[in-house]
Amino acid sequence: MSKNELCAIVTGSASGLGAATASLLAKGGARVVVNYSKSQKRAEVTAETCRMAGASEVFVVQGDVSRDEDCRKIVAAAAPWGRLDVLVNNAGITRHVPHHDLDGLAAEDFQRIYAVNTVGPYQMIRAARSLLEASAKLSGRPAAVVNVSSIAGINGDGSSVAYIASKAALNAVTVSLARALAPSIRLNSVCPGYIDTAWFTKARGEAGARQVRDAVLAHVPLKLASTAEDIAQLVCFLAGPASINMTGECVRIDAGLHLIL
Repeated sequence: MSKNELCAIVTGSASGLGAATASLLAKGGARVVVNYSKSQKRAEVTAETCRMAGASEVFVVQGDVSRDEDCRKIVAAAAPWGRLDVLVNNAGITRHVPHHDLDGLAAEDFQRIYAVNTVGPYQMIRAARSLLEASAKLSGRPAAVVNVSSIAGINGDGSSVAYIASKAALNAVTVSLARALAPSIRLNSVCPGYIDTAWFTKARGEAGARQVRDAVLAHVPLKLASTAEDIAQLVCFLAGPASINMTGECVRIDAGLHLIL
């Protein structure tokens, strides 16, 4: 295995941003662990896309990141490599509930969303720590963790109050662990705004998703609807050596949405 060949785990990579990130890493010849929670079929499609893109090795592992034992199982797939250069904590969930509907969210909703969006990344980092530190020792540069957060965690506007709170907490985890795990591991968060994926179609149907996209195009300053591939470019930049001097950052990428909120 080449010293310059990245070894990476991308959680929630069966579709959307996770799949786009895994594919982009694969184009650089990375070894990739593709993780899914529910759809093995979609995860296998991602894995095949990674192989065709140039990945030297791909493993597909089922696991719910809210479960610590599953996090350890996901990381175990990378153990034969002897190191982990990149961990992308992309897995995430939400519920679409208007903010004024205080009865629309129960304590259980908060607990489940936090378990995946906030506790999950923490558990993945904990499970992967020894492999990440091994990478730093072998390569002479810090391993990279990229947490996929959201502009919602900064601006307080998003699919639900529980989702917003979970992403704000994830940003705080990023800063705290960036301080605690340096110099062997560096951590940054990506905070996207709207991403044109099936996320909104599942929640609102085809017509509702088009309405959201049209509203974004009409109102954001750059008049762009970001794709998963657009955001994956930033994720992979933060995962790679070009960003070696960055840690503890929460980077917005939202076509200027934060300027109008």
